[in-house]
Amino acid sequence: MIGFFENQYLSYKKDHIKNLMALAKADGHVHEKEKNVILKIGKRYGLKDWQVKAIMESDEKFKINVPNNHYDKMNVLYDLMLIVFADGVIEKKEIEFCENVATQFNFKKSIVKWLLEEVFEKGKEPAYGEWDDMRREAEELFAVKK
Repeated sequence: MIGFFENQYLSYKKDHIKNLMALAKADGHVHEKEKNVILKIGKRYGLKDWQVKAIMESDEKFKINVPNNHYDKMNVLYDLMLIVFADGVIEKKEIEFCENVATQFNFKKSIVKWLLEEVFEKGKEPAYGEWDDMRREAEELFAVKK
């Protein structure tokens, strides 16, 4: 039997995959390399392949699910960058999508350029320890103060 909090966490993980699928579909075509990256991310979150594939195969029009905290928002942006670079082609629609996500997350749009050009330089993802520092830097530089 799944408890309330377990169910909430499962929903969070599935919402994360849905956010990634929304980006993958942004250019009208989900590339095989994007699917592979999404499956890998799903495994990292403890989801089974069949759970991720069910989301991928869904005809659902995905909307962005906004996480509750800075840490989770940055993790979504991190994984979105992995999708942007997955097929080796950075498309304008993908950048626009990420900028839209950033504004929904209460970040300045310029965070996307920073992530693309400085953090994920040439598509190389930062080491996990570096990512902790970059999350803090992003909050200082790009969070919209209320």
